[in-house]
Amino acid sequence: MARILVVGDVVDDLIVRPLTTVTPASDTPAVIRRRDGGSAANVAAWLGWLGADVMFVGRAGKDGARRHTEALERFGVQARIAADGEHDTATIVITLDGGGERTMYVDRGANSALTPKDVPLSAWKDVRWVHLTGYSFFDPATRPAAQEIVARARDRGAFVSVDPASIAFLRDVGVAEFISWTQGVDAILPNLDELRCMTGEQDPDRAVLELSRWYPTVVATLGASGALQMTPDGFVVRQRAEKADVEDLTGAGDAFAAGFLAASADGLDPQQALRKGAETAALAVARTGARPSLGDARPLLG
Repeated sequence: MARILVVGDVVDDLIVRPLTTVTPASDTPAVIRRRDGGSAANVAAWLGWLGADVMFVGRAGKDGARRHTEALERFGVQARIAADGEHDTATIVITLDGGGERTMYVDRGANSALTPKDVPLSAWKDVRWVHLTGYSFFDPATRPAAQEIVARARDRGAFVSVDPASIAFLRDVGVAEFISWTQGVDAILPNLDELRCMTGEQDPDRAVLELSRWYPTVVATLGASGALQMTPDGFVVRQRAEKADVEDLTGAGDAFAAGFLAASADGLDPQQALRKGAETAALAVARTGARPSLGDARPLLG
């Protein structure tokens, strides 16, 4: 079984679902739940749940390092989360609309203190795939660490993938800057908004072709339209979205990435890998929160 290393954010998600029309400057009844989150940690959780050999490396405050380590270990993830004595665990407040779409308020907390030293030597043993998210590149404090991790992965012959993860931050820093920061990455996994932003192309087919100028493999999630992949040899592979009753879109892209990574790292072909991504994403959107449930039936990787 191929070993996958995921490095990046781990977060306390506070999910707010208003029960009535929001009343500015006053009270609005709501359902509020705390869930484990963080884009990179979510990918690791889904990978572990799928049965992949996965290690997660991240950083949390002393208030959350052990809690998040134990949460990931319940999914079979080898978690190495450093306890930061100066910063609290990152927190994101997520408000959901009636369709499950999210608005997020982000406090990066201890994520901003991640360094290459947080990645133990054991993380590199037999690693075949390394995955990061855009948050580690957008943050000036962690960008050098992310770039060093990419360089180390390539030195070891590991495949490297990055999910841009945030259209807002991508627009803020600029596409050219992001592409320059992620040089050496083998695969980029944008959603439709990120794909269009990075290329200026509205048509997904033309957009993945354009983006393949910088990344050998482009895997784009297109929401209800499914997913699209441009392979290194120039083939376009398409996958329809799986049917699901959408409750919460938080973590859908992370779940897709995990399904795709797990299947690809185990040698399945691009069509099979896209299908596993779609199946995993469909499970994610049908629940509140960004992580799997231990009791759910798992889609087979073979």
